[in-house]
Amino acid sequence: MAETTAGPKREPADGAGALVPPPRRNGALVLTAAVVTVVLWASAFIGIRGAGPHFDPGALALLRMAVGTVALTVIALRRGIRLPPRRHWLLVAVWGVGWFCVYNLALNAAEHTLDAGTAAMVVNLAPLMVVVFSGLFLREGFPKPLLIGAPIAFGGVVLIGLNSSTKSGALDIAGLLLALLAAVMYAGCTLLQKHLLSQGSDATTLTWLGAAAGTVALLPWSGSLVGALETAPLDATLWVVYLGIFPTAIAFTTWAYVLQRSTAGQTSATTYVVPAIAILLSWLILGEVPTPLMFVGGALCLLGVLVTRLRRRPPAQARP
Repeated sequence: MAETTAGPKREPADGAGALVPPPRRNGALVLTAAVVTVVLWASAFIGIRGAGPHFDPGALALLRMAVGTVALTVIALRRGIRLPPRRHWLLVAVWGVGWFCVYNLALNAAEHTLDAGTAAMVVNLAPLMVVVFSGLFLREGFPKPLLIGAPIAFGGVVLIGLNSSTKSGALDIAGLLLALLAAVMYAGCTLLQKHLLSQGSDATTLTWLGAAAGTVALLPWSGSLVGALETAPLDATLWVVYLGIFPTAIAFTTWAYVLQRSTAGQTSATTYVVPAIAILLSWLILGEVPTPLMFVGGALCLLGVLVTRLRRRPPAQARP
């Protein structure tokens, strides 16, 4: 992470003597936010497992986003709403609909027809896409640790996926295409969000506006949601409420915080820890004992993400 210093340091003369805060605290906050994000996103798999059988993909996404938008409204009001420039409003709406509506619908629908392992493998192509396209279009370059670590972590996801399949039969092409659509939306929305944040958009306000746009786009599933609420058991509904507050409102807020302070490639590669944490939570909460190869896959995920976070040592300066 960021290197530590003994105290504040001064900028050069052209900085008018302004004090630069030590990066140690910043680095600790970014690391904490990243941990919160991946743990809460991993817990979402448990929540979807509990609610999925009682809600169709649209109803599940709508209730989750409606709850999440309410929670994000509270967060945004407490932190202060700072609207992005008017020229970015259309991009914010497109980003919100893509990330919070299309992605959720595609992923929920894919997991109805694909086994969990296949869905995870396809969707986790997204961080690799982000690494490539952020280097090309956001000028983040191709740091060697990222190019090495991301494929290692993806290999861990593949190993977990091959050993966590729960459905049998022929591969469903429609489900595969939906999972691929989810991966494309994940990658595209991450890049667009990074662009908006780099243009000065406030992270919390941006997340709140995007969630509201996604919720509005999901309103056509209101009738399905009403029907599901009439028949779903209370614990399934409470799982969706949990999904809205924690993996959506809180985790997407911390995700935006990390993304604003790190590269898109590094931030997205960090989410390769999610499958490893998910199998541990399934073991602890659902009693689903992982296979030895799933443990190996989880270790590869952790190793790959650790490699992506390494910093290259700057070259030694030649003495005059």
